[in-house]
Amino acid sequence: MSQAPTREVARRVFASEFNDASHTFKESEDERAPVYLLLPTGERANRVFLVGTLTEKEDVGEDDEYWRGRIVDPTGTFFVYAGQYQPDAASTLRELEPPAYVAVVGKPRTYETDDGSVNVSVRPESITAVDATTRDRWVAETATRTLERVAAFDDEGDEYARMAREQYDLPVEDYREMALTALEGLDEGDELGDGEQDGADVPAEH
Repeated sequence: MSQAPTREVARRVFASEFNDASHTFKESEDERAPVYLLLPTGERANRVFLVGTLTEKEDVGEDDEYWRGRIVDPTGTFFVYAGQYQPDAASTLRELEPPAYVAVVGKPRTYETDDGSVNVSVRPESITAVDATTRDRWVAETATRTLERVAAFDDEGDEYARMAREQYDLPVEDYREMALTALEGLDEGDELGDGEQDGADVPAEH
């Protein structure tokens, strides 16, 4: 049975904002209700869509394979973890050779450290090798979405923006500057050392 009709939209978010997020919540008492990560700009994310450069990968598992990937975008670093329950993503991480442009769709996961801080990572549903054009398009579109969220942040009618104002003491204008800086960086370019890669297009649903 296909679960496609009920899948949550995968939100575009830059690494800097993603790593600042720490608050998770459900919208019902149902045990199987989706868990959302609250983004500081006032959006809920059950799934995220990111594109960046895979700069490192490592099998950090003990008995079974458990791959950690480090993916860099213009604002910071995402960490993705894939093991036996994400076999396709784990297989892709095993085969890819950094540096490589990749598109990732996955679920946010939070982990509270011993000192009480919260680390955020991505459990990937899919990892796809892409080219520089796809990466640039993602940066441009993610910047646009970020700017839209910042512009609507003070809207009293937006429940997620209101929740973000309550949960985070973060200057939302910083995310506007971050998005504009990412856009400016597109003009400068940062091709991988061996030029563009061939890669599949990103699914249109995102």
